[in-house]
Amino acid sequence: MHRSDCRSEDLRLAELAKALGHPARIRILRLLLATPGCIGGEIVEAVGLAQSTVSEHLRILKAAGIITGEISGPRICYAMNPQALDSLTRFIASLVPADKAQCCLPDLKEKS
Repeated sequence: MHRSDCRSEDLRLAELAKALGHPARIRILRLLLATPGCIGGEIVEAVGLAQSTVSEHLRILKAAGIITGEISGPRICYAMNPQALDSLTRFIASLVPADKAQCCLPDLKEKS
């Protein structure tokens, strides 16, 4: 992978991690896993936060591509986008301690 590809992937991973970085968003994702196609109002009730707060959390998750939202009449049905977290899942799975015989890290300095 080229250095610019790595930077792009690192940015995407950081954006996904940031989108997941709030307990309310984790609760929303758990809810969507248990009840696909959940309506916004049901999410507000289940999460126990103000509608405007839940809407902001949903916006962040949707902007990151982690969830989708489809308009169904006057409501929006939300669902997980399972492929959205594939790269983050692979990255986390790769975080295995290095062999203790290794003492040097590869040179990953960014060049300006």
